[in-house]
Amino acid sequence: MQLVVARIGRAHGIKGEVTVEVRTDEPELRLGPGAVLATDPAGVGPLTIETGRVHSGRLLLRFEGVKDRNAAEALRNTLLIAEIDPEELPEGEDEYYDHQLMDLDVVTEDGTEVGRITEISHLPSQDLFIVERPDGSEVMVPFVEEIVVEIDLEEQKAVIAPPPGLIDDRAEIASSRDES
Repeated sequence: MQLVVARIGRAHGIKGEVTVEVRTDEPELRLGPGAVLATDPAGVGPLTIETGRVHSGRLLLRFEGVKDRNAAEALRNTLLIAEIDPEELPEGEDEYYDHQLMDLDVVTEDGTEVGRITEISHLPSQDLFIVERPDGSEVMVPFVEEIVVEIDLEEQKAVIAPPPGLIDDRAEIASSRDES
């Protein structure tokens, strides 16, 4: 099974290094020197990591055969894809790979059906479940423990405790002006 582990950003310096947007909780395992990664678009790869280092909080990688800024810039926006065993699980107890969460049924704590996870959006601040409702509309559910209270892979469901207004139009609006 293939897992997207990073997206290549801009070139850094003149010796072929690139910044990467890490998309794995295990960068030391997936993005270490010697790792051979498939790419999207496929014609760019496979790429073999020659070196890696952290600079100002960003991961910088250099790939074999990429020796200058122009070659590095040509890789921009390429996705890096690792091959993993489908039975492999993340190290953390409350961590999941995207493929484990896709197609889970989403229900509220009282059992009300919300829909099915069709996509997981990885944003800088948090991840979002894109949930397709039975009527075909979509709702975005932040993947935070205050809202997603349980992931049950055996039952193939995600249980949520949505705040008012997240999955319905009945938001509670509190304003000091309403007190008069």
